[in-house]
Amino acid sequence: MAGRMVERVLVVEDSRALLRSLCGALAESYHDVRACRTVAEAEAELASWWPDLVLLDVVLPDGDAHAVLALLERGDPAPAVIAMSGAAGPSQSFLLAGRGVRAFLEKPLRLDRLGAAIKHALEAAPDLRPALKQLVGHRPLAEVETEVRLIMLDEALSRTGGSRRGAARLLSMSRQLVQYVLRSTR
Repeated sequence: MAGRMVERVLVVEDSRALLRSLCGALAESYHDVRACRTVAEAEAELASWWPDLVLLDVVLPDGDAHAVLALLERGDPAPAVIAMSGAAGPSQSFLLAGRGVRAFLEKPLRLDRLGAAIKHALEAAPDLRPALKQLVGHRPLAEVETEVRLIMLDEALSRTGGSRRGAARLLSMSRQLVQYVLRSTR
């Protein structure tokens, strides 16, 4: 699967020095890089602007990565997210991955690892197994299939600006099948 296009990058990091370094490094490759130091600043930024990629500190002065991820769950299309932490353990990393974080950078951060993390976050698909395993016994399979189909179709339509042809190409399915799914589930 090819990585997606990125123009807008949001960096949420409370350290001024690291924030400045990250934004400087990212500005060389991306059109629009914005910076926030708190959950509140991220919320204000996301109210009128939407990123393609987010670099997210796990611990922030007024909350944590989970608060920012909750904000990101409200919008479309879902941005690729990279978490940064010097203190997140395996259980925290597992929880963050379950919420859509695609890559992790350890602090102290080395900028030479930034490119590889971004490439991984843009190309790697999240692991669906943990979420699906939790649904067993709680929801019928047909209901889960329908919901997954709709979520994937909505995301593909968002990423392609509402183009059914583009969504079909992204999902490797026919445009007629996209139209059928839209008609039969709405």
